[in-house]
Amino acid sequence: MDTLTRLEATIARRRSASPEQSYVAQLRARGLPVIARKLGEEAVEAVIAALSGTREELTGEAADLLFHLLVLLQEKDIPLADVLAELDQREGVSGIDEKASRGA
Repeated sequence: MDTLTRLEATIARRRSASPEQSYVAQLRARGLPVIARKLGEEAVEAVIAALSGTREELTGEAADLLFHLLVLLQEKDIPLADVLAELDQREGVSGIDEKASRGA
């Protein structure tokens, strides 16, 4: 079991904990908009760290971003395996071609 899979399992267990005992449960209690906003905040912090922070700061912000992404995915009942399968489907496809196939 890799790190992200273990983290996904930990988040799943903590979803039903009391908000006083679990940050994940606190986020869930506050609702999807708060979870999504927190993910956005972490993404911005990662960008700032990439542009003006140290390697260690970016590493920490990247970890925060992945954590909050997993919380959001669980809130939307999307397993990490589905995201990994999507990445597997895209492997070997040019990013330009993949984006064009979505009409984006």
